[in-house]
Amino acid sequence: MLPRIIATISLASLCVLSFVLTFVPPAEAGPFGLLVIFITAYLTFVGAISFFIFGMSRFIVMVSLNMTLSRPLTKIEFKRAYYYSTVLAAAPVMLIGLQSVQSVGVYEVLLVVMFEVIACLYINKRLR
Repeated sequence: MLPRIIATISLASLCVLSFVLTFVPPAEAGPFGLLVIFITAYLTFVGAISFFIFGMSRFIVMVSLNMTLSRPLTKIEFKRAYYYSTVLAAAPVMLIGLQSVQSVGVYEVLLVVMFEVIACLYINKRLR
């Protein structure tokens, strides 16, 4: 059920995002237009990253079946992939937000990467 909901929300937000970026001029968008762009971009990234993590885990497990490993790999369930994607989807939105305020340099990218690593470690600790 969760994959269907995420896919539906992600596709709907992608449609809204493409509509806003195509038909609304930046001068007329205003603060509400920017909010819509950031929210729909985040929801689109959440869906894309969730399915990417879920699919890649299944692919890696399928490839590793022929390998001799001390402990066999297991597939990541979709709910766990969704938890990670909620944090990872914030990175592009944060970088776009930083770019709108000032130029993004190495320092800003490192701060976003540090935030992502700490958040993923926190999720990993909570899900065990």
